[in-house]
Amino acid sequence: MIHALNPNTVGLLLVQLVVIIGLSRLLGRGMRWLGQPLVIAEVLAGILLGPSLLGWLAPDVMGTLFPANSMPVLKMLSQVGLILFMFLIGLELDPKLLKGRGRASVVISHTSIVVPFALGAAAALWFYPRLRDPSVPFSSFVLFMGVAMSITAFPVLARILTERRLMNSKVGAIAITCAAVDDVTAWCLLAFVVSIVRASDILHAGYTTLFSLLYIGFMVGVLRPLLKRLGARVANREGLTQNVVAVTLLLLLASAWTTEVIGIHSLFGAFLFGAIIPKEGGLAEALAAKLEDMAVVLLLPLFFAYSGLRTQVGLLSSGDHWVMCGLIILLACVGKFGGSAVAARLTGLPWREAGAVGVLMNTRGLMELIVLNLGLDLGVISPTLFTMMVVMALVTTVVTSPLLRWIYPPEVQVRDTATPGPVAAPETSPEPDTAPAEAARGHDPAVVGAEWGPKGRLFGVDRERPVSDPPPPPAAEPGTETESGKGSSESKAGSTPATPLPTGSAS
Repeated sequence: MIHALNPNTVGLLLVQLVVIIGLSRLLGRGMRWLGQPLVIAEVLAGILLGPSLLGWLAPDVMGTLFPANSMPVLKMLSQVGLILFMFLIGLELDPKLLKGRGRASVVISHTSIVVPFALGAAAALWFYPRLRDPSVPFSSFVLFMGVAMSITAFPVLARILTERRLMNSKVGAIAITCAAVDDVTAWCLLAFVVSIVRASDILHAGYTTLFSLLYIGFMVGVLRPLLKRLGARVANREGLTQNVVAVTLLLLLASAWTTEVIGIHSLFGAFLFGAIIPKEGGLAEALAAKLEDMAVVLLLPLFFAYSGLRTQVGLLSSGDHWVMCGLIILLACVGKFGGSAVAARLTGLPWREAGAVGVLMNTRGLMELIVLNLGLDLGVISPTLFTMMVVMALVTTVVTSPLLRWIYPPEVQVRDTATPGPVAAPETSPEPDTAPAEAARGHDPAVVGAEWGPKGRLFGVDRERPVSDPPPPPAAEPGTETESGKGSSESKAGSTPATPLPTGSAS
């Protein structure tokens, strides 16, 4: 076996893939039972396979399964997965989310960035002399800590909203809009911080900022109209030919490469390219359908494993370290939860709904891990601080579902959904009834039809299982029986009619 796992063979990589994906999916079953998103299982799988557990219990096994000279291959594959994933996140960001949401979403989203950024920057004054690398400039450390505290995990939040059937509620509409704005703003801030860290002086930082703005202008002003014309030709999935997919992937790689050369990291280019693809015409939805499983199931778990192999809980070896870790968790929650909840209350939401928005905005998960790995790669944060921040990301994500269930219980959710507030989804033209087809695939039509992104493709319903407790079909009103009568129901066996949002408890 030792010979078979030669670090220079493809066999080792295949074994690593089997172990990583298998353990992630196995833990994912348990996490679903506990009401946690799959991202928690994937992060835990990476940590369990790393020095925190496997390396502690069986260092020889870890050394054989993940030898040091195999890490570059694992890292490169994980980076390819992240590029595809950030592209998919860009695809899911529909500009329509930002329309009609009013003053509340703008105030909450900006507050949820400014407050945790300020707290993170202030905490950096205390952490800098204790946890820094001596070669890291103070300004880079402060800026990075501020950005790391400001992150909200848009995909995890969207999945939680969908699984709890909150997407069409007032709370869900505000939260998903704020998360979308946070995502864009945080990545712009991160791109600026990376340019500062990588630049040798202020002049080079200025050049990087200038080229970044020019590139964004080119993408929005020149490339987006061309993509809109391309999207008009793709009316459905059958219209997405292999040539169109190849051209899209080439443009994606070119965008990622350009931003890497500019100095703001390839992930920003992937995210930007996905964001400018028009959401009309079916191109974004068809691309998400083509690339989702490859990115999320095969490649993304490699990133979690790579992150877990870099997380060393054993570095938190003293009481002072755990006090610092607790302080980071406290500041992260106060900044994100407190800032968002207070801002939501000041915009007119009741305290219960404002608290629910604050809990949702405090979700970090995958996006935080991406930022932390960037910081560790750039040398801005030390391995010890990296581990503390990973623990913070896990804690803030794990507590989201139980806190949301406590602050915003199902009975309140039902009342809110039944009587939507002023931020309800804008009116749309009637569309063909796809509810029976969605129900036949095990989806809740009310959830799949949520009005954001390409119809809930990537971050919506977990397609491995239907949403629990599907709502019963509505009782027929007197005098509304169709002409086909009983024969109609028999001919549609196995289908479920479109239903309003359920009034039962969320999963």
